[in-house]
Amino acid sequence: MDYDFLLGHFYTVDPTTLANSKLINGTDLLQKDLTIDLDGAEPKILIYHTHSQEGYADSEAGNADDTVVGVGEQLKKVLEEKYHVAVCHDLSVYDMQDGKEDRNKAYSQAAVAVQNLLDEHPSIEVTIDLHRDGVPDNVHLETEINGKKTAKIMFFNGLSRTNQNGELSHLPNPYIQDNLAFSLQLARYAKEYYPDWFRTIYLRGYRYNLHLRPKALLVECGAQTNTVEEEMNAMQPLADILNKVLTGA
Repeated sequence: MDYDFLLGHFYTVDPTTLANSKLINGTDLLQKDLTIDLDGAEPKILIYHTHSQEGYADSEAGNADDTVVGVGEQLKKVLEEKYHVAVCHDLSVYDMQDGKEDRNKAYSQAAVAVQNLLDEHPSIEVTIDLHRDGVPDNVHLETEINGKKTAKIMFFNGLSRTNQNGELSHLPNPYIQDNLAFSLQLARYAKEYYPDWFRTIYLRGYRYNLHLRPKALLVECGAQTNTVEEEMNAMQPLADILNKVLTGA
């Protein structure tokens, strides 16, 4: 519950970003009730990919199954088959313009499309923007879980505030506390059940479409130096901790 302890064990704050003990209050964030009713045929979780072209060390060129989109499909499979929760997986591409990879408008385009999906499926209470990180070529974000090589995980929160400009009024997010509670409660379970798998919660000043739902999550799973298999294996522990938080198990 100590702010400095939280920063040292759970968070990495980007140098440009404004964070403080009022915003990151462990007692408030861990006590927030995030449980939902996961029963029913209508989707409760949306998985999408702002950066759909992200691939891995052994990805086959042109094969979407070997990209972050394929990893998202694996997460959907585990959630549906093991935890019996209906999932919507958005396969849309937001980071290609005129046939070339271009991320400049990816978040703004994703925001419109995801909001349309949420309007179409009001049963969705959780949004997950699944990415992979970019690291130096000599860094390998890998651990072992149940005998399987597994890509490590990082959560990412946008705070809509920077050191230079304070609160960013043009990027309002009424759900910042909910977003922070979601990532911290997931991190708490990750630390308990998969201690070497969780990296950090990275805090940065912008919004990253986390304003679209209270339980909005941006996940960085592994990096370009991981294998497809390591990425796929990471979806089992991710689904597990999602289920623990959402059911209160």
